[in-house]
Amino acid sequence: MQKICKKCSKSFEISSEDLEFYKKVAVNFGDKAIEMPSPTFCPDCRNQRRMMFRNDRVFYHRKCDLSGKQFISIYSSKSNYKVYQPSEWYSDKWDAMDYGRDFDFSRPFFEQFNELMLAVPRLGIDLVNCENSDYCNYCGDDKDCYLDIAGEANRDCYFNLFVKYSSDVVDSTFVYKSELCYECINCYECYNAQHCIYCENCSDVYFCFDLKGCRNCIFSHGLRDQEYCIFNKKYSKEDYEVYVKKLDLGSFLQREKLREGWMKFRKENDIFSSNYQLNCENCSGDDLKNCKNTFHSFNALNCEDCAYLFDVLDAKDCRDLNYSLYKPELSYELISTLSMTKSAFCMASHYCNEVFYCDLTNNSNNLFGCIGLRHKQYCILNKQYSREEYEALLPKIIDWMRQTGEWGEFFTASISPFAYEETVAMEYFPIQQKEESQQNYLGPDYQIPDSIRDVDQELCKKILKCQSSSKFYKVIPAELKFYQKMKIPIPRKSSDQRHKDRIDLRNSRKIG
Repeated sequence: MQKICKKCSKSFEISSEDLEFYKKVAVNFGDKAIEMPSPTFCPDCRNQRRMMFRNDRVFYHRKCDLSGKQFISIYSSKSNYKVYQPSEWYSDKWDAMDYGRDFDFSRPFFEQFNELMLAVPRLGIDLVNCENSDYCNYCGDDKDCYLDIAGEANRDCYFNLFVKYSSDVVDSTFVYKSELCYECINCYECYNAQHCIYCENCSDVYFCFDLKGCRNCIFSHGLRDQEYCIFNKKYSKEDYEVYVKKLDLGSFLQREKLREGWMKFRKENDIFSSNYQLNCENCSGDDLKNCKNTFHSFNALNCEDCAYLFDVLDAKDCRDLNYSLYKPELSYELISTLSMTKSAFCMASHYCNEVFYCDLTNNSNNLFGCIGLRHKQYCILNKQYSREEYEALLPKIIDWMRQTGEWGEFFTASISPFAYEETVAMEYFPIQQKEESQQNYLGPDYQIPDSIRDVDQELCKKILKCQSSSKFYKVIPAELKFYQKMKIPIPRKSSDQRHKDRIDLRNSRKIG
């Protein structure tokens, strides 16, 4: 079945498996089912629309609107929303049910939901059980971390995305159960890895691609259970150590020269993976591991009978999910969720069953159009109903949304609480943005010493200028300690630019 995207006007396919899925995620009331319509947006436009509701890494200093305490938030102080710091938002000092209201059948649903968003306090930043990790987001059980995004149970980790169960990992993306890693992408159970991509169970590896079970390798690719290799050639332990020592990796100029040479070598020798899949059956996409019957998906692990997944773990029978973990099942159009079942069109909601068009709802069942509820059931727009009332009213609301053209559509971008350039949509679907004025910070450029050996604590007091974007940045003391320990030169780019550069190193998230 071919359709034309309502947004970009491109043709896209809806497969027979997709159609079967939309039947499965019907909203059920006893023996009555309200089917889910097929999408009107193509997969890319659906993905972009969801991503416009997630701010990963743009932070602000602001006051909590409940306690008045200063904290780090993903919402500016100029935001129109009420914003609480995590300890206050999760407390019993307020009740989201106080904002409940009747559904108005004379107005579109999204308009009413937007008014509820403006009324119900929002979680200022998503941190759970984290210690000394204020400048992080979507993290749980982190300790002493900084700009660690979507991290879990990490220690001393900085400037990462999707790093989990790791320690002393810096400037890395999708790294799990690893230690002492720098500028790594899609690495698992690694120790002392630098500038590596797709490495598993490796130690002391530098500038390597697709290694498994290797130790003491540099400028190598595709090796399995090897040691002391340079450009895939085996050396003695003594000769290897002499070679690596001569490289002087503590020098910025020398490291950059080696990095550029390695990238050129990879390109000239076709050392890359256009479709990285490990232990997968009947799948399409990239960065897939232990997946089956999973299509048009990227960075998915342990998923089955799914499609259109982006950064998803352990999903079964799902479509159109972003950043959704902990066994989502039979769910559709979700972003930033955990353990959702038979749910659709939800954001930042966790451990819920049969919830639709909800935001920031936790441990709840049978909700529609609700925000900030916890341990609730049979609510619509934060108002409590009996089961009988809920099941009588909801079909009428869905019928009304069919008439307004809203049923089956994710939230319209116009009600996102973030500016486009604050969201992850900007990372994967970039648009031109205005140049920011930095005249208040202008001053003599500080010349960073070439070698890490010549850097001391005074560097942390300096304002540095990114050589790519010209934006200003600083090196924090814990970060400097890592560089000195690992003999890594000070980066000449801001953390945001380094993050963008790692995105460019990965394959495009497009098929065809």
